[in-house]
This record gives sequence, structure tokens and C-alpha cells, in this order.
Amino acid sequence: MDGSLPTDDDARPDLAALLAAVQALLRPLAGLAVARGLPYGVVEEGLREAFVEAALAAHPDIAPQRAVSRVSATTGLNRREVGRLIQARDASTPSRPARSPVSELVTRWLADPALRDATGQPLPLPRQGPAPSFEALAQAITRDVHPRSLLEELLRLGAARVRSDETVELAQEAFVPREDQIRMLGFLGENVGDHLQAAVENVGGREPAHVEQAIYQDALSVAAVEAMRPLIRAHWRRLLAEAIPRLEALEAEDRALGRAMDQRLRLGLFSYSTARPPQAPEAADPEPAAPAARPARPARRPGQE
Repeated sequence: MDGSLPTDDDARPDLAALLAAVQALLRPLAGLAVARGLPYGVVEEGLREAFVEAALAAHPDIAPQRAVSRVSATTGLNRREVGRLIQARDASTPSRPARSPVSELVTRWLADPALRDATGQPLPLPRQGPAPSFEALAQAITRDVHPRSLLEELLRLGAARVRSDETVELAQEAFVPREDQIRMLGFLGENVGDHLQAAVENVGGREPAHVEQAIYQDALSVAAVEAMRPLIRAHWRRLLAEAIPRLEALEAEDRALGRAMDQRLRLGLFSYSTARPPQAPEAADPEPAAPAARPARPARRPGQE
């Protein structure tokens, strides 16, 4: 099977829209790969693996002896390639990275009402001593890592600073470790991956639908965009302050009632702004060879442009 696309527009009236959506998704991915020196061949191999994973997920009840043929028919990859990819998949045991105690500490610091001031901002904490202190917060998160080690990691990431009065101050409203590229790339994959999965499932008609909405405005100045940033940050702080205590309470309720805790949930907020591409000037109408009579322009009624 080759990679040709159906040409009958009546059979796939949504094909143009689907291809446009895929292109829009691929452009930032290609930009990331080019910026980080990731060769096309490596990305292509990853795409092949993802196609095989998706095809197997679409046919969960397929008999193992028929898997290669079914995946080949579904994806357009040849049988030999599919067999190689399935064999490599079965031989590997990918594991999901554990949650970082540093990110858990910052999340608790941002969300715990006892660690925030009247305006919702995280309080500076005494470096040592009983709660509320950085030492007590660190020990509440984990007993496996010394509070001093957690503090040193926060300082390395630029997420906190120690003031002259020996209090520790959170340096960022949200934990985005800009100096730790490995974690940043992890956040990119997990956050954007789940966001994209939510949108894909919604397009597929999932019920109930995931919340996946946005506001869009394409006629703003740089000053207007900057003026929106405090509002966006305030909404994130409010979501964080309300959602985390609720999630912790629900988790405790699940444990108390012995419910199966096999679900995961990711909540997020994003904003993006960039300059619009310059618009091409409208082509001027060619001058007529001789003056031509123009039709009379109708009078504008109130409210018309």
C-alpha cells in the first residue's frame, strides 16, 4: 500500500480540513526539531511508531497473528516495516517518569491557603523551623530527600531565592523550570500531548466532551497583549488555588471509600501571542482603455459601513 490519498472529494468531504489541521500541528513540531537539531529521519521513525501504536489501539481485539496485516492496512506502512516496529515495541517497556518532588513542593506552596497571603500570593517561608516553614513543607512532600537538597534544586532552577532574613521566597508564580531543559521538554510533551488528545477525542465525538476552548482576537497592539497578561496570570492563580485543594479532598474520599483510582486528570491554561503575517496589498484594478460609466453607488442606510 502506498501513501497516496483518496481523490474522490465526495468520499472524504472533510479531507482538506483534516490535512490543514495536520499541517498546522506539524509546523511547530518541525520547528522544534529544526531548532534542536533533530534530524528528519529520527522524527519519521517516531511517527511510524506512533502510527503503529494508534492502529493497535484502534483494533484492541485483533488476534496477534493478524496484527501485522491489520496495522499495515490501517496505516499504509508495508508489512515488513510494521513487523519490525511491533517487534521493537514488544521488546521495550517504557515507563512513565515519576513526579518530581520539587514540582510537588512548588505546587503545594502555591495552592495551600496557609502558605499564601490575603491576595493569594505565596508567602516567604522561614528556612527552618516548625510549620509554616520551608523545612516543614519539604518534609511534608517527601522524607526521602533532605529539605536542603530540595532548596538547592529550587535555587539552581531559579524558582526560589533565599533572602537576607533567612526566609525562602518563591521566585515564579508558576513552576516552569526554564533552566532545566529536560524537564521543560517533559512538560511540553505531557501538557501539549494531553491538550491535543483532548481535541482529537472531541472531534471524534467523545461524550462527555473534554473542556477545550479558546478566545481568539487578531487585531491587537503589542501594548494590548501585554495588558492582558496580568489577567491571564490571575485566572491561573485562582484555578490553582481552587482546584488543588478540591483534588486532594477527592483523592482522600476515594481512598476512604475504596474506589478504583485508575483515572488521571490534567487541568491547564495557556495563552499564545505573535505578530500576524503581513497582508499582501490588494492588487489595483487595471486602468480601462477608455472611461467607463460606473453604476451609481446606493445610499447607505443607518448602521451600514
